[in-house]
Amino acid sequence: QVQLVESGGGSVQPGESLSLSCTAPGVTFSNYAAGWFRQAPGKERELVAMLTNGGHATYGDSVNGRFTISRDNAKNTVYLQMSTLEPEDTAVYICNIGPPPHWGQGIQVTVSS
Repeated sequence: QVQLVESGGGSVQPGESLSLSCTAPGVTFSNYAAGWFRQAPGKERELVAMLTNGGHATYGDSVNGRFTISRDNAKNTVYLQMSTLEPEDTAVYICNIGPPPHWGQGIQVTVSS
């Protein structure tokens, strides 16, 4: 069973920045694509950003240009740097690696004035 450990969530004001981390201990992390999804109340889960093991990044339309995904295979960790946060970014952010897909528990990010 692959366990993903997420950290870095919290509450910020609009326009501020926040970083998330997700660590996958005990796996050959470089074999996996890794990234983040999010789910807001009453909405479907959506892609935030994904980074392949070859270094190709894909971003959701709503975050493109504001968020940056990166990874450190030596630390089995994927990062999400979120800038210029908006209230619409409020959601539970869920780490994902795969294939096959493995999911974290999710971490709350709240953007509110």
